[in-house]
Amino acid sequence: MTASNPTILALDFDGVICDGLIEYFEVAWRTYRQVWSSANDTPPDDLALRFYRLRPVIETGWEMPVLIKALVDGIPDEKILQSWVTITPQILLDHQLQAREIGAKLDNIRDEWIATDLAGWLSLHRFYPGVVEKIKATLASAVQLYIVTTKEGRFVQQLLQQEGVDLPPSAIFGKEEKRPKYEILRELKQKADIKPVSLWFVEDRLKTLHLVQQQPDLEDVKLFLADWGYNTQLERKAAQNDLHIQLISLSQFAKDFSTWY
Repeated sequence: MTASNPTILALDFDGVICDGLIEYFEVAWRTYRQVWSSANDTPPDDLALRFYRLRPVIETGWEMPVLIKALVDGIPDEKILQSWVTITPQILLDHQLQAREIGAKLDNIRDEWIATDLAGWLSLHRFYPGVVEKIKATLASAVQLYIVTTKEGRFVQQLLQQEGVDLPPSAIFGKEEKRPKYEILRELKQKADIKPVSLWFVEDRLKTLHLVQQQPDLEDVKLFLADWGYNTQLERKAAQNDLHIQLISLSQFAKDFSTWY
């Protein structure tokens, strides 16, 4: 029997709370131009839409400009969806590049952009409908809310503040943590004030949920895959067929916790 309310709600940020696709594409395009010395100022017309559709294959930031390279080179979308894990190392090998150097370039471009035009950078992020209201309602309740994300905590805080959500840094676990999400969930569970703990975790990456599933001490964590996030139809179907993962829609998310199951 599932508790009708969590005592702790942990949420991913990108792909659950906030849609950063426009920013992702823009920073990826800028990095691609620098890495591959492209003279083209403007991307081809359909490039952004194809990038958005293929965003679920990306696990780490450095892969984003590599995805643009794959698209510019004419690799079909279906092949990218099916074989991304073999395409990326081949592109790196062909151009004698290291993932870390591409990642460093992308981080530098983003940092410079933020330093020179923070308002412009923040404006490229969109909050999913109803999510901010749900967060505010949760913060006004007895449920403890945490953000567990690979985005830098300071940016999460700034973006939320723009929406009138004042979450303390102690409730945001970002990229700077440099540890797997399941370790953070374990810590939240161990440090919880209210016992027994009912920890619910909403994430848009199926692989992340599977890693939580593999932790014996986290088997009682309720796992939700956000069907509006950066995942594929195949991943959503896999979640539907998994007894330990609940596929949740955006309209469900915005409603009372009792409707989540």
